[in-house]
Parts: sequence; C-alpha cells; structure tokens
Amino acid sequence: MTIAAGALHALARRSNDMSAHPPARVGAAIDEIDTPALIVELDALERNLDRMANAVAPGIALRPHAKSHKCPPIALAQRARGAVGVCCQTVAEAEGFVHAGIDDVLVTNEVVGAPKLARLAAIARRAKIGVLADDVDNVSDLARAAERAGVVLRALVEVDVGAHRCGVAPGTPAVRIAQAIAQERALAFGGVHAYHGAAQHRRTPQERRDAIASATALARETRDAIQAAGIACPLVTGAGTGTWPLEHASGVYTELQPGSYVFMDADYTRNTPDGDDVRFEQSLFVLTTVMSTAAERHVIVDAGLKALAFDSGMPLVRGEGVSYERASDEHGTIAVEGAAKPRLGARVWLIPGHCDPTVNLYDWLVGMRGPRVECVWPVAARGALG
Repeated sequence: MTIAAGALHALARRSNDMSAHPPARVGAAIDEIDTPALIVELDALERNLDRMANAVAPGIALRPHAKSHKCPPIALAQRARGAVGVCCQTVAEAEGFVHAGIDDVLVTNEVVGAPKLARLAAIARRAKIGVLADDVDNVSDLARAAERAGVVLRALVEVDVGAHRCGVAPGTPAVRIAQAIAQERALAFGGVHAYHGAAQHRRTPQERRDAIASATALARETRDAIQAAGIACPLVTGAGTGTWPLEHASGVYTELQPGSYVFMDADYTRNTPDGDDVRFEQSLFVLTTVMSTAAERHVIVDAGLKALAFDSGMPLVRGEGVSYERASDEHGTIAVEGAAKPRLGARVWLIPGHCDPTVNLYDWLVGMRGPRVECVWPVAARGALG
C-alpha cells in the first residue's frame, strides 16, 4: 500500500468512526445533547402523521415523500398509518428505504444513465418500484435495464402542469410516452405524475387554488387522452404539503405525495392558510448552543451555514424578542437587542427555513418526548444524491 493510499484508508476509517457517534443517548436531557443537533419533538410529529392519515378520504391513496425526512422509522410509521408506500427522489434514496423494509417506492424523477438504471432495476427484485419518464428514449433504456434484471418496472408519464421542471407537455405528447411504455414487456404503465411544486409556496389561498385548478385541468386532459388511446390510466399522482387539500378534492388525483407535513418549516409558516386547512405543527428544530456573548447586542451560536439550509431564508428562533440575523460557516449571529441576553452555554431552538435540505446535513435525528431523548434515528438517506 502506498503512503497516499494508507493515509486515505486511515482517514476513511476515522470518518466512519466519527459518523458512528450520535449527538445524544436515549434518556439524555436537553443540556446533554451535543450541538448543533437535529431535533424532532415526537408528540408533534405523531400528531402530524395522524392528522394527515385521518384527513385522506377512502379511495385516495397517501404516498408521502420521504425526501423530507430521509429516515426509515418515520416511513414505517407512515406505512403503519395506511400509506401505500413512499416517494423518493433518487435511486440512492430508494435503495436505503427498500433496504429498511419499505416494499413500495415511487421514484418521482427521471432516471438516466446505465449505472443508475441497473441499480433501479436491481431493487425491483425486492420491492415494487415505480419511476417517471418524459422521453421515449428513456422509456427504452428503462425497459432494457428491467429486462436484464428480470423484473418489471412501473413507469409513469411525467406531465408538466406548471412547475416547468421535468415533464412532457400535457395531452398528445404525454400520450406518446404512455404508448411507448405500454409497448414494453418489461414495463407496466402506472399512470400520470402531475406535481406542481411551484404551487406549494404560493402565499395566498387563492393563488394556490388558481395554480392547482390549472394543474388539475391539465392532468384531467392528459388522463382522458391516454384512456382515449386505449390505455388504462389507473393513477394520477401528485400534490404536496402546501396544496394537497386541493388535489384531494379535485376528483382527478387518486394519490397524494405530501412530505414536509411531518416536520414543517419557517417557509411554510409564510403561507396564509385557507380557512378549513388541516394544520400541522412545527416538529423539527436545530438545537444550537450560545458559544459567545462578548458582543453587547448579539450572541453567537454554533449553527451556521453548515447546520441549516438557507435557500428559503433565515431560520426562525423559537421564542420572543430574538432573531437569527446572519450566518457564516460554523457560526450564527442572533440579535438580542430589546430582549434578555442568553447566557454562555444556553440552548437556542431554531426553526429551519427549509426542512428537506436541512435534514440532509445531519447523520442523526434526535427524538424527544418532553424533556428527555426517547430515540436517536439515523438519517439513513442523507447525501443519497445518485
């Protein structure tokens, strides 16, 4: 072994040892948790799970998006409450959840490239796997990968209903994809994927209603066109935490994919709720420690850019009179002018701006019931990008 190879081997072992140490032990008090730490309040989490499960009417399936929590125990809790399976956004995420015992996974994305396609087909030997397509050449590639693995993949046509990301145009272009899928023996046509991601954070109820009314019309048009072409369309799936009641009531969507409802975040608090919306609680926090009180009008905490996602703005501080003002790599500045100044070593609870990418920064999720740690769960799909 060369010196360089030996050094890399030693560093890899050290890295594995470091990630094996969670920030808390079961039974620990708040002050015993090493920070920054990702905290979930279990009572609030379970109420969120129950509210969503109880709100979905018979005949409509709930398939929560696991990219929000990346945590198999939460996925299993969703399944126990009646979810038909989970969504994942990458093959690597799907692999982690299948390994943990989730037997029905929809990858709500296109999968391109021979290595990923082979991995996708491989997990279809152990679970029911679905995937999206918006290109006939990709349909052919999916079929060849499934044939080589000796499996059948469920393929859905993704339709652009307003997000303007992936997805083929509604109507006739989508029919061509559905026909290509239906002609492949190693693929089963699964239906229409019609998710309007951009609508989730439209701030007013009317803006969300308008966006989903348009998405629903396009999804209906596409479903009807596929059926008119002689292909059964058993599923129209989509929806998210910001709009799911609208898809639920549409008469078109037969499956719902909300994800962030389990945790919530600061950005969702900026949405004005509709009058009869089901309300979900904030259950996810980043626990941080005051590490410097030297300045007169602010304190510094140990949660900065590497501890929180900032794509949706600054985190909120739980409590009154203080605000998170700016961040550097390992430091966060909290303004305390007009409020009681926290002491050195005090714990501060932060509400992430965006829960999904914040979760992806952590190896562990610390579950608290009241003042004590009840469980420490691995964020098993952390960094599962491919």
